[in-house]
Amino acid sequence: MQLKRLLSDVSYKKIIGKEEIEIKSVTCDSSEIVKDSLFICISGDCYDGHCFVREAENYGAKAIVCEREVNTTLTQIIVEDSRVAMSLIAQNFYNNPAKELKMIGVTGTNGKTTTSMIIYEILNYAGINCGVIGTLGAKYNDKVVDCKLTTPDPIILNKILRDMKDENVEVVVMEVSAHASYFEKIKGIDFEVGIFTNLSQDHLDFFGTMENYGNAKEKFFIENNVKYAVINIDDESGQRLSEKFGNVITYGIENPSDIFAIKFNNKGDKTCFVVNLFDQIHDVKINLKGLFNVYNSLAALTAVTLVGVGTQKAVEGIEKVKGVPGRLELVHKKDYSVYVDYAHTPDGLEKTLLALKTLCKGKLICVFGCGGNRDNQKRALMGEISGKLADFTVLTTDNPRFEEPMSIISEIEEGLVKRSKKYVIVQDRAQAIQYAIEKAKKGDVILVSGKGNEKYQDVLGIKKPYNDNDTIMEILSREEK
Repeated sequence: MQLKRLLSDVSYKKIIGKEEIEIKSVTCDSSEIVKDSLFICISGDCYDGHCFVREAENYGAKAIVCEREVNTTLTQIIVEDSRVAMSLIAQNFYNNPAKELKMIGVTGTNGKTTTSMIIYEILNYAGINCGVIGTLGAKYNDKVVDCKLTTPDPIILNKILRDMKDENVEVVVMEVSAHASYFEKIKGIDFEVGIFTNLSQDHLDFFGTMENYGNAKEKFFIENNVKYAVINIDDESGQRLSEKFGNVITYGIENPSDIFAIKFNNKGDKTCFVVNLFDQIHDVKINLKGLFNVYNSLAALTAVTLVGVGTQKAVEGIEKVKGVPGRLELVHKKDYSVYVDYAHTPDGLEKTLLALKTLCKGKLICVFGCGGNRDNQKRALMGEISGKLADFTVLTTDNPRFEEPMSIISEIEEGLVKRSKKYVIVQDRAQAIQYAIEKAKKGDVILVSGKGNEKYQDVLGIKKPYNDNDTIMEILSREEK
């Protein structure tokens, strides 16, 4: 592709060198530079792409995008913000796939994955070919792609979107993380529907304050062309957000809203409620547990209706959804039950434990830890929540990364002991799960929380193969022998 075409709609200060050149690949990773590449210099906390220009020359790049002039023979496109430029260039390189698709974006602290997967399932049930991108990877037709990040970086994102379009996908639902908005990963992409689920404490290690974190979520709606903003009006931040936009559709349970649910009850393994969906009344039975999943369902039902699914078909579709991997997933049910969930925030853990208390006839046992090198302010809070709601807690590791595991556990313990003395520390996660299973009696419920469907445990920068579900099934198989 010609450089001039790649730079369409990209604001740059100046170009130094030849403009009439052909670019065959685009990358911001110096290890992926090949002949005739455009190398985008990104400044990060650990590395500065401007320091790898010599490698770009040696590996055959033809041009670079940079934020300051550097000493090189390559063509330089000097821009104000390399991340903004990368998003727009990536879209141009893959011929703007998002413009040929209906895009649905889901942002919020909790519920992004479940809401996205519900939308994906309903749309495909309704005969609309849908793809999904998020924490569980990208999924469309028979393909599954590991994305590594909740919202992939722009070059990977647009490559996936182009492949989706080429595979006849019509609608794409994607999780939009706060980091994605902050780092301009979706700059220039228009969305048919944008969903705001909620805002609660997370990622303060990066954003510093809840205000900064909330602003990053809000940025999605402000800086992208979102046709319909679907907002949880029962969330305090959602209330503020709803006042800032014109085409807002609210959903909720407690406060007056456009889309709402009433008459909740549990019937066996199903959660039942009545929904008012664009003034159409439907009885709904979902295979997802917890009040928070009623909220996720309301968001999903609203979104699919906005992209053309009839309300009856939408309800039929949501009742077909079996569950979402690692999201309040029932792994074992016999004398006692074992659930796996991704809850890794105070709000997420609290809502999950509250949901399970309604199902628990015996004791509620919670197994969890907190990630290392992440928001340490939430550790004591999560300990306190488990101490308050669980009958017994097993403190263990999550992804310790480069922190000392026992140091993380000690910070959780500080909050836990304020509420309960009924706990034990078992540092090894597999052994912690085994302890909980051996302790469980008839009618008890075990929650293994924090990692969900993750396939690894991050220790000292090495992602070792590990999965909660697999660990539980292995322990149970040994117990049965």
